[in-house]
Amino acid sequence: MNILVIGSGGREHAIAHALSVSRTAPRLFIAPGNAGTRSLGTNVDLHVSDLEGITSFVRRERIDLTVIGPEEPLVLGLADRLAGEGFRVVGPSAAAARLEGSKAFAKGFMERYGIPTAPHRTFTADRYEEAVAYLEGHGAPIVVKADGLAAGKGAMVCRTLPEAREALDEVLKHQSFGQAGRTVVIESFMEGEEATVFALADGRRYVLLPAAQDHKRAGDGDAGPNTGGMGAYAPAPVVTGALLNRVARTIIEPVLAGMAHEGTPYRGFLYCGLMIGAEGPRVVEFNCRLGDPEAQAVLPLIETDFVDLMAAAADGRLDDVQVRAREGSAACVVLASGGYPGPYEKGFPIRGLEEAAGEAVVYHAGTRPGEGGEVLTAGGRVLGVTGLGEDLRSALDRAYRAVEAISFEGMQYRRDIGSKGLARLSATD
Repeated sequence: MNILVIGSGGREHAIAHALSVSRTAPRLFIAPGNAGTRSLGTNVDLHVSDLEGITSFVRRERIDLTVIGPEEPLVLGLADRLAGEGFRVVGPSAAAARLEGSKAFAKGFMERYGIPTAPHRTFTADRYEEAVAYLEGHGAPIVVKADGLAAGKGAMVCRTLPEAREALDEVLKHQSFGQAGRTVVIESFMEGEEATVFALADGRRYVLLPAAQDHKRAGDGDAGPNTGGMGAYAPAPVVTGALLNRVARTIIEPVLAGMAHEGTPYRGFLYCGLMIGAEGPRVVEFNCRLGDPEAQAVLPLIETDFVDLMAAAADGRLDDVQVRAREGSAACVVLASGGYPGPYEKGFPIRGLEEAAGEAVVYHAGTRPGEGGEVLTAGGRVLGVTGLGEDLRSALDRAYRAVEAISFEGMQYRRDIGSKGLARLSATD
């Protein structure tokens, strides 16, 4: 079977790795891939937004199945284009991907179908003064979000009104997020603990994957600016079996029913970013794909043949498969370039990858091969180091031992990944 994975990050390396160990021994292509994915298949020099180039490649190479990793090509309509030509694809349509592509659309959708989330208001740039008045009337803490895609950095939790005003100016006045910031969503701050629940849907049915917890802030103790994610672990102890059932009943099933009702049946991964507080689970955000770095913690736990799972989702027959997860935990620590999520330098050699592989799975994200065969840094988030263990503590220990073997100039990472999960487990012992 010829399979194409779209994307170049750690999530796509994790997807390709999960596919590569299938009993079906697929022939893998990754577009554009990175220095890590080249050992699993053939990297293809195509940008994720080059819909015509990707479609031509699928035709030419007779690709049997395409798995779309990042949000950009989904929002642009790559799944529609491939499905329209009769090709099998895992990923929602552009209409369904508006759940991630537009926070204003997602909020309106949740209102229509009674899905629990924070109260909010939406403003465009020509209603700036109204937005200011709303901020001042509401008070802080409050959350300001750019409407469109912002690489995971468009949501700003503001503890004071001056912070909120600055965030509003950044989005609407300074247009720091470009097209993504033409509209802003201002929502009430939700108290609680964040976690992520993943569903895989085929348009009618769905299956659940292990729940995870991400670490968005750059620094230990959730300090510093938002990033695309500095680490994750799964399963997340905060998501109990009873809570997972409640999420399925009150969030996932209404989403899928609502999408079908509006003529855009949802096919692909649905990321439910949740705040779990006294009022129960409420939606912080939806993503129309696997999370990154959550995928690097979730996928290693799945024992079901991943090719079978992806094919069933693409073919509308998820009732034919059952998701089996291994016992234990997985924990991913992201190694980032110095300065990330702000400006950073790249092109530095990465040392210790072979030594680290003895302790953990090392997923590449912002990497590229050098002319001399070495691996060089090529992005803000460089590697995701995933440890597996019989429990969360042992998984974290293995991940951090592997981290100690790796070095590159300016390397930074969080040293407290999984601390909330450990505290919760300790409290229940």
